[in-house]
Amino acid sequence: MRVDPLCVRCGMGDETINHMLFECPPARQAWALSPIPTPPQFFPTGALYSNMAHLFWNLPDNDDMLMYPWLLWFIWKARNYKVFSNDDQNPQEVMESAITESRAWVAAQTVADGVSNSISINSGHVPPGEWCQIDGAWKVTDSRAGLGWYNFDPDSGSVLMGSSNLRRGLSPLQTELEALVWAMQSMLVHNKRRMNFQTDSAQLVKMVSKPAEWPAFAILLEEVEHCRGMFQAFSLTYIPRTKNTRADKLARSARAQPHDVYYINSVPPIPLPGPV
Repeated sequence: MRVDPLCVRCGMGDETINHMLFECPPARQAWALSPIPTPPQFFPTGALYSNMAHLFWNLPDNDDMLMYPWLLWFIWKARNYKVFSNDDQNPQEVMESAITESRAWVAAQTVADGVSNSISINSGHVPPGEWCQIDGAWKVTDSRAGLGWYNFDPDSGSVLMGSSNLRRGLSPLQTELEALVWAMQSMLVHNKRRMNFQTDSAQLVKMVSKPAEWPAFAILLEEVEHCRGMFQAFSLTYIPRTKNTRADKLARSARAQPHDVYYINSVPPIPLPGPV
């Protein structure tokens, strides 16, 4: 069966992924109307990977830049409206819908300091003393995200901490979840099987308590559940950000390094130069 390769929205070129998302005139208009910088000769271009690299690495460090995944999504939806309903979406409306959705997402990640400490999930009886604070450091302009955890046992006075980085994921919430997984795995490796994990992300607590509602993070949540079953006692509790400064510093220091970091010790890491 022959299929017309021309773009259904403009009829001016083959409907490649790059054309549909970046070069089609309605798409170009939506990008031009958005707060995303569109420097001539640099974005958008005829190369898909170049366009995505611009969005990943070259945008200014402010919250308005976080809307680009939603703009890509609504440009795609506008194409589908044209194909299936012969409905032409206005580029201004496409851009405004993307901004609305991105701001709603940012608001959902924001946790007020007044949230109660009672937001928690528990498995068994957790000793009142042993805890492990976790945090993730994510920045849209950085290629890496940072993970940090800080474990303290007041009965023995022992301290253990971890700091590492990895390729930046799609959202701060993914990084928080990755930090929890790494902290759980590390506690199990050190035979610490009765633990109160503490996080300043109330969204993370909700995610772990109702994993079925977060299908996009299914693989990581399955690992959380797998590790959780290996603890004799487990809890995940929300704490204010001001109480989580140690894990935050460990995560931020790892994110800032230009090379791979994987550090577990009883003393804080000293930043080292990258490999020559």
